[in-house]
Amino acid sequence: MIVAFSVTPLGVGEDVGEYVADAVRVVRESGLPNRTDAMFTSVEGEWDEVMDVVRRAVAAVEARAPRVSLVLKADLRPGVTDGLTSKVETVERHLAG
Repeated sequence: MIVAFSVTPLGVGEDVGEYVADAVRVVRESGLPNRTDAMFTSVEGEWDEVMDVVRRAVAAVEARAPRVSLVLKADLRPGVTDGLTSKVETVERHLAG
């Protein structure tokens, strides 16, 4: 499964990069395949391991912010691995053709 999620601290002002970095650090240290862009961090793995990473990423932000917003989107597709790469490669192949 692939989960794309965004953790936003609320009540800490406009500059939230250092708080978001706490969440991304948890994801990167998990060892699961992941990508971060301007809006979301995506992580790939089995349900329990991915959801544990999301939970810990939220907790890292929650430890420093009075309120946290979580947006989460999941692609549950049994048997598919390396979806983070293969989905993008498919789109790029269609763009090139």
